[in-house]
Amino acid sequence: MKILIINGPNLNLLGTREPEVYGSESFESYFETLQNQFNTMQLSYYQSNIEGELISKLQEVGFTFDGIIINAGAYTHTSIGIADAIKAITTPVVEVHISNTFSRETFRHQSFISPHAKGVIIGFGLKSYELALQSF
Repeated sequence: MKILIINGPNLNLLGTREPEVYGSESFESYFETLQNQFNTMQLSYYQSNIEGELISKLQEVGFTFDGIIINAGAYTHTSIGIADAIKAITTPVVEVHISNTFSRETFRHQSFISPHAKGVIIGFGLKSYELALQSF
């Protein structure tokens, strides 16, 4: 089973960015843990701070992979383009967020991705990705 994890803007700073919200572990370190834990899956990881690159990656793998896990970061609340890309592909997508977006600023309560996702996992820290992987 081929699964791609896509992280959006500022998630390259995990481990140093607001550790009280996002924790102190880098995603690269956590990704190694996921690869060991889900060793029967072929896991890939992609991160970009650029909206168009995220859309291009979704289109690139969205008809051939078995699943996509996306944390679009702030683009979750602003990008109709990413939402349209998810709607256009056939690979199931699970939306994840490390923090509980509903306990944060009001603008974070809206997701353009959620209506097109297989499911949404919010607020369980990095474990949100593990929970998403369990859904495939």
